[in-house]
Amino acid sequence: MTTDVLLYTTNWCPFCRRAKALLKEKGVRWKELDIEADPAHRQAMAEASGRSSVPQIFINGTLIGGSDELFALDVRGELDKLLGRNPPAT
Repeated sequence: MTTDVLLYTTNWCPFCRRAKALLKEKGVRWKELDIEADPAHRQAMAEASGRSSVPQIFINGTLIGGSDELFALDVRGELDKLLGRNPPAT
């Protein structure tokens, strides 16, 4: 199963870097759209999420939210399921 992960970011955002570090640690590939590099990305992000802050993270078209929400999913063991992966053994 291929998981579609989309991140709306800016290049200076520490929360964006934090979210990308977690996804990289999990071996996830993502598509990244810089909302400062292209104003159309900012508009698309606002329309899709109803939010203006970054990052805004979508997994398989579902809004996850920002990095705090991404990490909360991981702590609860739900992120691996969304990514189509087996959670680590406890």
